[in-house]
Amino acid sequence: MMTEHYYYVRFRWSRGLDFDEIESDLNDIFQVEQLSRPYDVMEMSLHKNDREKLKVWADTIGALLSPFRAVLYQREPAKFTAADMKLRKIILKLYPRTTSSIFPWHFSNEPEFQLADETTM
Repeated sequence: MMTEHYYYVRFRWSRGLDFDEIESDLNDIFQVEQLSRPYDVMEMSLHKNDREKLKVWADTIGALLSPFRAVLYQREPAKFTAADMKLRKIILKLYPRTTSSIFPWHFSNEPEFQLADETTM
């Protein structure tokens, strides 16, 4: 039995993601939901347009996607299935960085996880 929740943050340093295309590609394989994060025109936030745009869910892991950051997470600790590994691989490719900037601090280290018996890496 797993004891730790899986929670892993990945980054990209430039824009270029087409969320409509990503949603279309992932919708055939995973559960995908568009997130609406309303904001006030008078809101004083540098990142008000960069909030999470998609929520993607495989078997045991989910991902919250924004233009610069992806959060992979589990609600309950569980072994990764083949679908989970596929989602993880896609997210790591779309968000290739472990830090939010070029500066060498605040690294995001991937926690250990276990694979379900039928799953191969």
